[in-house]
Amino acid sequence: MRPEQFLDFIVPLAQGGPGAVRVQTLADSGDTQHPFGIAVTRGGGEERWQVIGQLAPGEKHDTPTVAVTGDPATGPLPAADAPSEEWLAGIILAAASPEISAVTRWSTREDARPGHIGLTVDYHNGARTFIRAL
Repeated sequence: MRPEQFLDFIVPLAQGGPGAVRVQTLADSGDTQHPFGIAVTRGGGEERWQVIGQLAPGEKHDTPTVAVTGDPATGPLPAADAPSEEWLAGIILAAASPEISAVTRWSTREDARPGHIGLTVDYHNGARTFIRAL
């Protein structure tokens, strides 16, 4: 899933997420520095996330992405007041997309760095989406 496709997936998903008040793309929020990302307003504050894509092995930018499906990574919906990284991972996992094989929270990795907040979304076709807190 390329970044523009991921935005089409995540914006309505986040809008329906627990506690979300407003969700928009970074471009719609006026951010001209980051081509892809979302701004989520919840719990009285705004959280901004940059979205970066990595193509599947052998894939080229000038060819369409081939969606590959399999067993989806799943999880429960997060609490409305969950920390930002946990909340975002939770809404993605709760969607149970058959294209997504795993969602990894950076803060919970064994080699986590303090303050390094974000997610890696792995797809069955080998592509990845990196979502980092701004």
